Amino acid sequence: MAMQTGRLQYNPERKLTATKTYIDVCNGDADGLCSVIQWRLHAPRDARLVTGLKRDIELLQRVSAISGDEVLVCDLSMRRNCQALMHLLDNGVKVTYFDHHEAGEIPVHPLLKTHIDLASDVCTCLLMDRYLGGRFRGWAIVGTYGDNLIDVADALATQFGLSMTDRQRLRILGESINYNAYGDCEQDACIAPADLYRVLIGYPDPLDFLAQESLGQELEKQRLQDLRQAQDIAPYWQDGGSMVYLLPDAPWSRRIIGSLGNMLAISHPGQAHALLKQTAKGDLQVSVRAPLDAPHGAAYFARLFGGDGRAASAGIDHLPAQQLPLFIQAFSEAAWTDSTTSSFWIERLD
Repeated sequence: MAMQTGRLQYNPERKLTATKTYIDVCNGDADGLCSVIQWRLHAPRDARLVTGLKRDIELLQRVSAISGDEVLVCDLSMRRNCQALMHLLDNGVKVTYFDHHEAGEIPVHPLLKTHIDLASDVCTCLLMDRYLGGRFRGWAIVGTYGDNLIDVADALATQFGLSMTDRQRLRILGESINYNAYGDCEQDACIAPADLYRVLIGYPDPLDFLAQESLGQELEKQRLQDLRQAQDIAPYWQDGGSMVYLLPDAPWSRRIIGSLGNMLAISHPGQAHALLKQTAKGDLQVSVRAPLDAPHGAAYFARLFGGDGRAASAGIDHLPAQQLPLFIQAFSEAAWTDSTTSSFWIERLD
């Protein structure tokens, strides 16, 4: 066949394909990062990552995209990002959304594909693992451990054929990645979540990451140091079914609040836990854990004070200090069952 010569013909479809931008948006914790890792190992692209710390939830507002671009969203509340989501869809952006938080009313749009499950034993990593047929299950296990679904992760790891030693290594890695996402600013974190992702994505198998990189061990070492500082703090308030801790405003407490909450939940599965941290502005940030024996209602409770989350755990970004007695009263009277209990709390607070 003779080679054709001359000026190339303009092809608008070719131009659109060449200029398409891929954007991955996720929470910077273990569940969010490990979900995107699975997706990008499955579908490699030169994608721009938009992520942040644990409390950076409204990340879709940071996304600039045009018609034809594709956005992946993992582990972010659709309720908190709905307006920005609709803006992207109306501008012709294709969005694929994986999440396990309370979503509110899910929009129906031809450019939106959703994979949302609110069950208390599900996290975003598991939804991605389900969608990809377990192709990168090691990272799904890491993220599930990091999201404190220990029994679920253990079962998945056993099914995957991992030894007890490797299960423990992946659990430590998941908990360390999750720990790294906490703080008021990236200076609090050991490494910025986006930088951590760029290291992790180089390893289809997390066990290879642990064998070849020291970063996982460094994160765990810092996490254990912070936990030791927290061990001397007694409960600020407690009764038979719940415990409230008040932490100082310090870099170590900002980093450890999530890991400490998970540790307390595991140690006392029949109790609910609230960890409150003083901020420089004088108000309080709150991390709520429903009892592991009844992992329901945390998000509904947090919303009473302007927060949000999921069934088993939730957070409140700004609780006025003068509301602390009211918060403790509501927390002590909470019935950790299901969404119907939110009306109970509302009545009590009124």
